[in-house]
Amino acid sequence: MNTTVQRNMSLAGEPPVALNFLQKLAVIVGMFGLGVLLLAIFNVNFPNKTLWLTLSLSSLIFGVLLFSYGAYNNKHAGIKNDAVWFKSISSRGFLAWLLGIALTGFYIVLYFYPQYLGLRTEGSNVGLIGLFDPLSTLLSGNPASQWFVYGTLYTVAILAFGIKFLWKYRHNRYEVLRTISVMFFQLSFAFIIPELMARLNNSEAYNIPYYDLKNIWPLSYYNFDQYRVDGFISSGDIGLALLIFGIVSILIITPILTYFYGKRWYCSWVCGCGGLAETSGDSFRHLSDKSLKAWKIERWLVHSVLVFSVLMTVAVVHSYLNYDASKYWLNKDAFLISVAVFLGALFAVIWYFKRDELQKDAQYGAIGYLAIILGLIAIHYFSGSNIFIFNPETLRKTYSFFIGSIFSGVIGTGFYPILGNRVWCRFGCPMAAILGLQQRLFSKFRITTNGGQCISCGNCSTYCEMGIDVRAYAQKGENIIRASCVGCGICSAVCPRGVLKLENESPKGRINSDAVLLGNDVNLLDLIKQNK
Repeated sequence: MNTTVQRNMSLAGEPPVALNFLQKLAVIVGMFGLGVLLLAIFNVNFPNKTLWLTLSLSSLIFGVLLFSYGAYNNKHAGIKNDAVWFKSISSRGFLAWLLGIALTGFYIVLYFYPQYLGLRTEGSNVGLIGLFDPLSTLLSGNPASQWFVYGTLYTVAILAFGIKFLWKYRHNRYEVLRTISVMFFQLSFAFIIPELMARLNNSEAYNIPYYDLKNIWPLSYYNFDQYRVDGFISSGDIGLALLIFGIVSILIITPILTYFYGKRWYCSWVCGCGGLAETSGDSFRHLSDKSLKAWKIERWLVHSVLVFSVLMTVAVVHSYLNYDASKYWLNKDAFLISVAVFLGALFAVIWYFKRDELQKDAQYGAIGYLAIILGLIAIHYFSGSNIFIFNPETLRKTYSFFIGSIFSGVIGTGFYPILGNRVWCRFGCPMAAILGLQQRLFSKFRITTNGGQCISCGNCSTYCEMGIDVRAYAQKGENIIRASCVGCGICSAVCPRGVLKLENESPKGRINSDAVLLGNDVNLLDLIKQNK
């Protein structure tokens, strides 16, 4: 009997007794690739950097693929719990803490002390960053930076673990398609295209800022900084088109796509943060906190970050308006008034048409946040003091440090093995907050439940990376309409009874909180009400 084959789908099932031959070989191959990178960190000078970098990245990718094949080749297509609560790496054990500390430490050095990785302002790079110089020169014509190293490893992780994810969920067409999508967008839009755009900047005709085309404000909070706007405008028609595309994405493209497909079109099909969480972080998705307390913290924290990002952007844009009349026609006062009118009108429309869909704390929170934004704008407009009291550039740097670096990078990724794979997306991403509001109030998207078929196994709730108690909805036959849901579809993929289904139907009747006890038989419930 082969003791390495695990066919038990139960959460309580025992893990395989030992790694099989392919997995052991994969560990050796992967450790070789990781070893090369570690040696580079300690300033080992490789004679042929191109060769050694190729060997290192190839070994890492091949090691992950070989391990995945060894793990899933002998398993049936379908639910794979893999005894996740009995493994140190996936149950907050010693290995999980060790990995979390290592990832967090790497992020801290990468973000704040890149010189220890070999970055040099004068002369050639050395160490780990120097090892990536040949690849960077090939793509952009420039030596590597810490961000190029980060982007390369980020892309490699999504590609390698993306294939692992495809093999694991090969029975589910939806999971296959969306994983291929995030792999494509990360490789092309986030990695290759921006590097090729940087190569254009080596000529005198272009000055296009480094631009990840799939990043939309407020996720790309720096998109309307003065240096970027100057770069867009000075690049002629191409730069102006990119600037207009960024604005259109916020006001038109994003709301339309979210109306038809929910926030999943971005969070689970396009976004690089979501892509890394879904692929590299898949083994930790069950660690997300499902408690009511965590949900309350999530709602207040993520929307507070959104308000902070709005204020920061308004302050930064306001700070450079009118400094050059030949470039900017919009004056400072008109800009502030426009922002206040737009936010006020948006709030009024939501309050009038969608008030019943907001819970009490959401209503109070919306009023409070709007009052804060409009109050600070009014204070500045009438007194001339700085928005949010601080200097706009100070505000920008504060946001960049705490939200852009610490939250999204160090905590958001480094804490995968401890807090789950969607910490940033759930608690800190302002883009997720905007899309979540649109999804909750205006979208066609919902997850329908066939309550009569639910056996309360709990797989759906266990593997919801956004901390939603999916089983509670399924037991009542109630549609799942949550602002935090990213539409990853894993709850449906791991359901043994086909209870859950992702749908984009008419917005009418999405919220069916009256479906308790009667499962999906809403027509019968309507009949009972009519006969009262």
